[in-house]
Amino acid sequence: MTEQAIRTLLADIPEPNMGTNLIDAGIVESVTLLEGGADITLAFPYPAASAFADIVAAARAKFAAANLGEARFSMKIAIHPRTVQGGVERLPGVKNIIAVASAKGGVGKSTTAANLALALAREGASVAILDADIYGPSLPVMLGIDKRPQGGEGGGMEPVLAHGLQLMSIGFMVDAGQPMVWRGPIATRALVQLLRETHWKNVDYLVLDMPPGTGDIQLTIAQKIPVTGAIIVTTPQELAVADARRGLVMFSKVSIPTLGVVENMSTYHCPQCGHEAAVFGSGGGEKMCAEYEVEFLGQLPLNRAIREAADSGAPTVIAEPDSEMARRYRRIAVRATAKIAEKSRDRSTAFPKIVTT
Repeated sequence: MTEQAIRTLLADIPEPNMGTNLIDAGIVESVTLLEGGADITLAFPYPAASAFADIVAAARAKFAAANLGEARFSMKIAIHPRTVQGGVERLPGVKNIIAVASAKGGVGKSTTAANLALALAREGASVAILDADIYGPSLPVMLGIDKRPQGGEGGGMEPVLAHGLQLMSIGFMVDAGQPMVWRGPIATRALVQLLRETHWKNVDYLVLDMPPGTGDIQLTIAQKIPVTGAIIVTTPQELAVADARRGLVMFSKVSIPTLGVVENMSTYHCPQCGHEAAVFGSGGGEKMCAEYEVEFLGQLPLNRAIREAADSGAPTVIAEPDSEMARRYRRIAVRATAKIAEKSRDRSTAFPKIVTT
């Protein structure tokens, strides 16, 4: 048995989220030969707890078939900052920002954003989520948090902790039911303040739950916030897809790549009779992806349990972590961050700033 023989075997194992094999994906960090086997370290550039388990199962089967002895695997997750739109100052304490958006309201964007953030945390990442919907904040209720954030040392605010996430929302600053009667410039200043004055702590991914539309807040984020990529949420019907197209084109115009599209409320499965119906039509999300050559990340059904879990303050990924719905959220989240890992690393923070006086 040689290291090269082991690497040849590993090159025959698909990397499930990057479209290649373990060797070409650069996942195999080291191979150490031992008596009767080998220690192999896999280093993932995205959160990969579920992928690691599948890879190990496939590799051990191949080792046994090739009589290469016992393979002992260990995993590292090393998430790095990736490139963002030019001329935007990075957010301290945050490596990557994912905007979850839809130009149309009512498509389940906030529920999707919360579950994707929770899924990334369960996959091994350090995750934060910010409620960027200044006029209609929903994350405090969805994540079951009812308290104001504490002030930080030297000013600013400490994020609130919820289910392992760092969380910030304008909803913490106002009384429940109080409308935010603000003009656009005031709302955008409040959002930038929430983002830049929160003391985020070593965050791999900050999920932005965006408001609907393509107006002031969206443009402010594109101009002042370093966004790594966007996920578009839509429902299948043409009315929602038409608005989702506008959101996708908006991100393209401001040099923010779209990581993919999630089709929510794709079908309804009747729990009484078992009939499955495409209540809002079918195929809209996939057609949009084909039209704009972006990835279709997955479908989510119209499911009462998802709504009940969000209303209870413990979204599906927390309330039913082993359910099919939770697995779907995890697959979507992992695939989106694997696409981020394919982008070039942003090394700007590795160099000191030169200040002249």
